[in-house]
Amino acid sequence: MNRIADAIRQARSDGPAIVAYLTAGYPRRDAFLATLRAVAAAADVVEIGVPFSDPMADGLTIQRSSRIALEQGVTLAWLLETLSGSGGGFKAPLLLMSYLNPLLAFGLDALPAAARRAGIAGFIVPDLPLEECDDLKGALAHEGIALVQFVAPTTPAARAARLCAASGGFVYALTMNGVTGKDAALPEATLAWLAGLRAMSPVPVCAGFGIRKAGQVARLASQVDGVIVGSALVEVIERGEDPGAFLRGLRVSPG
Repeated sequence: MNRIADAIRQARSDGPAIVAYLTAGYPRRDAFLATLRAVAAAADVVEIGVPFSDPMADGLTIQRSSRIALEQGVTLAWLLETLSGSGGGFKAPLLLMSYLNPLLAFGLDALPAAARRAGIAGFIVPDLPLEECDDLKGALAHEGIALVQFVAPTTPAARAARLCAASGGFVYALTMNGVTGKDAALPEATLAWLAGLRAMSPVPVCAGFGIRKAGQVARLASQVDGVIVGSALVEVIERGEDPGAFLRGLRVSPG
């Protein structure tokens, strides 16, 4: 369960770790493993999004990629089977980002073992609140798999402390309220909030939503352990550009 946190801390000595998001099966299901290997070779942690038809946190870019993946028949079962048969060897630990519905449809009893066989080190479930996560968290922990918690700028301080204490792998700190895909402004108040969150968290803190440029990563370098890059990377893949080169271009010196 420490693979994710260890990877982030190891990368942190050279600057904020890069957590890269890509949608499972996008842009082509038959090329997904090649895309994943290219991303995993350049990132420190990889978050694979399970496509879902009714997301609550995804902006237009990730909604579009999910729709294209769903049209090709990409499901959670397909993803776990594909990863299980891939031979592994990915440089970066893999997480799954999934809304709760696909997990329930797969079956929570079977999910943890299937995820372990697929080489999954952690889960991010945006619509699963802290008060309702104990069953899934315990089942995943039995297989050595972490459950990451979200904290938003509007989260009360006492609740933020509880979420940090409960989070496995890292804390997903939102740079803004709303959905993915925007360009984060990163005002001083946000930087101060992130620094305070990092000071209270027993696991690394990674900032996500709206991270698109190396300048933003540099601005965050002193306040967080890593950054999460999603929509911008999906757009790079959408344009047929090199995802590895894009991710390497985001790296900055330690803050």
